[in-house]
Amino acid sequence: MASRSDQILQAAARLFAERGYGATGIDEIGAAVGVSGPAIYWHFPGKQALLAAMLTDVSERLLAGGRECVAQATGDEAALAALVAMQVEFALEEPDLIVVHGRELHHLDSEQAHAVRLLQRQYVDVWVDALQRRHPNANRQRLAAAVQAAIGLVNSTPHVGKLPRKALAPLLHDMALAALAAV
Repeated sequence: MASRSDQILQAAARLFAERGYGATGIDEIGAAVGVSGPAIYWHFPGKQALLAAMLTDVSERLLAGGRECVAQATGDEAALAALVAMQVEFALEEPDLIVVHGRELHHLDSEQAHAVRLLQRQYVDVWVDALQRRHPNANRQRLAAAVQAAIGLVNSTPHVGKLPRKALAPLLHDMALAALAAV
C-alpha cells in the first residue's frame, strides 16, 4: 500500500492535471485522500513544496530507471529498446505527471525548477550516451534532438485519441525507436 505522502502526490497529480495547479486547493487534495486539507501540511510545507516533490520524484525515478535499463542491457540496441519500453510504460501509467510537468513546472521557484531540469538533463544524457554508442560518429546535438523527439513522441500520449493500450504501446515503442534510428 502506498504511503500517505505517495497517496497525496498521486491525488495532487490527478487534480493538477484535471484542474490546474492554480485552481486546485489544499482542501481538495486532502479530500481526495480522505484527510483534511491542513493534514497535508504534516507531509508537505505547502502546495508549491508538494509540486516540487512530485516533479522531483518522477524525475529521479525516470533517471534511476534509465540507468538501470542501460546497466542491465546486453548491448546498445537492447539498452535503447529498454529505455523506450520504460518510457512508454511510464507514459501509459502516469499521464497525469506528464501533463503536470508540461503545464505547471513554472510554479516552482528557481532552485526547485533547476533541480528538476538537472535531473531531466541527466535522464536525457543516459539516452544520448546509449545512442552515441550505437552511432559513434554522430553529432551529439543531433543525437540529443532525436532523443528529445522520441521522448516527446511517447509523452504525447495524454493528448492522443483513445487507442486501446494494447495497440498504443507497441505503436509508441516502434515510433520512438524509428525516431532514434533517424540519426
